[in-house]
Amino acid sequence: DSRGAASLLKDSIPITAFSASGPFEGHDLLRRGFTSVKNELLPSHPLELSEKNFQLNQDKTNFATLRNIQGLHAPLKLQMELRAVKQAQRLPFLHSSNMALDTLRGNDECIGFEDILNDPSQSEVMGEPHMMMEYKLGLL
Repeated sequence: DSRGAASLLKDSIPITAFSASGPFEGHDLLRRGFTSVKNELLPSHPLELSEKNFQLNQDKTNFATLRNIQGLHAPLKLQMELRAVKQAQRLPFLHSSNMALDTLRGNDECIGFEDILNDPSQSEVMGEPHMMMEYKLGLL
């Protein structure tokens, strides 16, 4: 057979076809995690949206300043490096420290909230490695 493994996977029946649909469908904890009413609510404080977008706003400001000082090539080079660092990740079930990303942003010398209280061994998000990889690759 000249068809590759990718075409065989496309011809197979997706797992979601076997699941119940409608208002009585169960929540899939393995893929979506625990439900939280807090995530569905509107921001409770005016500064909450600003805090969520802090890193994005700081990057935009830094790129604008870098462009004014060094020209167009400097922010473009930095954006290419940031994109390359974001693409190189560990497997989904392994914790990643993102040290290269912190170094490029200049956060490697700062101690923040997530450095102390974000211990990966106490994480609630841990699933079966095979299912997590199949979900990331689009097989499920």
